[in-house]
Amino acid sequence: MVGNVKIGSFHPVSIQSMTKTHTFDIAATVSQAQSLEKAGCELVRVAVKDIEDAKAISDIKKEIKMPLIADIHFDHELALEAIERGANKIRINPGNIQREEDIDKVVGASARKGIPIRVGVNSGSLMEVAKEGGTQAAGMVKSLLSYLEHFRRRKFNDIVVSLKSSDVSTMVEAYRGMANECDYPFHLGVTASGLPAEGIVKSSMGIGSLLLDGIGDTIRVSLTGDPRGEIDTARRILASAGTRHFGPEIIACPTCGRCQVDLVPIVKELEAELKKRCTMYDTRCTKKPPIIAVMGCEVNGPGEAKEADIGIAFGNGKGAIFCDGAIVKTVKVAEAVKELINMIGEKR
Repeated sequence: MVGNVKIGSFHPVSIQSMTKTHTFDIAATVSQAQSLEKAGCELVRVAVKDIEDAKAISDIKKEIKMPLIADIHFDHELALEAIERGANKIRINPGNIQREEDIDKVVGASARKGIPIRVGVNSGSLMEVAKEGGTQAAGMVKSLLSYLEHFRRRKFNDIVVSLKSSDVSTMVEAYRGMANECDYPFHLGVTASGLPAEGIVKSSMGIGSLLLDGIGDTIRVSLTGDPRGEIDTARRILASAGTRHFGPEIIACPTCGRCQVDLVPIVKELEAELKKRCTMYDTRCTKKPPIIAVMGCEVNGPGEAKEADIGIAFGNGKGAIFCDGAIVKTVKVAEAVKELINMIGEKR
């Protein structure tokens, strides 16, 4: 349990992000956290680089609803202060908090407060290099397993683990290797993935591959830029993997010389209208909502879009609406989105 969010087992894969403000700037941090929450974030992490950041946690928590995670590096005393100030979870890095007595103090404080710890390995801060002939991913797994012995000896099992890398192949290999060694909940992410254009692709490949393997319990997409973009990407990854759903899925043809309408604005209008109505759907539910097909010609729809629950195929200034593969009505192009929305409501 991280606050009121359950991580692991058969609970929905949760979405988290991290504020990019100075944590001691309470107003700025609260504002960004609230914007993330509005975008669909379910867990928020803050950087705790000094004592002022740690002390700010209690005031930040008063202003936000979602659980707050404290990200700690180097100084275990900051973890202790963050726990005392009400953090719902802490993250520590085995690469830079290694003294047994320091780990013992953090474990003890977390146990007393009943909060979990994420033990997060990054490929860039490995505490142990793989043996000759091994891989970096194998080294990450070995390092993490060794570090977790500190927790097992203290019978502390309220743990989430992560093995992040900016290299997608290394990240995927490390998580798959760790999945064979333990059943702790996994926090997935490709670290330092870059600007959105590249970071979205890398995160989708890495996180998506593991979700399709059945690996992963909470995810954070790391992008250089506005953190709200991380939430949108995370939702799309989860939906594409069939792990969670956030409203009807739109499939649309790429268009070609056969297309007789300006399809892009139609799809964008439909997407915008569906987002307004996304509160109709329980985003913690794994039940799949309807698939909506928008096709530019009679070749793609309904023939190539038979898997869609509802769809429209355009041609000669009109659109043929089909439901479960059968054409049910023909409408004007200008009325297409309205008609589709009405039919989606009926389909529910």
